[in-house]
Amino acid sequence: MLILTRKIGEEIVIGENILVKVLGVRSGQVKIGVQAPRELPVHRQEVLERIRSGDAGPDAGAPDQACRSPACGN
Repeated sequence: MLILTRKIGEEIVIGENILVKVLGVRSGQVKIGVQAPRELPVHRQEVLERIRSGDAGPDAGAPDQACRSPACGN
């Protein structure tokens, strides 16, 4: 596991086309943005676990909602 320290606004690049950006930190939570190709599913781990176990709702197969607006830091 690679462990990095980043400040708000700083980014991490994975491969050629995945960008992870720290958007904010508040009350012990880190808000991150993930920019990836649309064909690459991006899920929170707990959602992926529900999908794999078959214990998910009707929208479980869809990637987590992505914010594509400039306001999200894209």
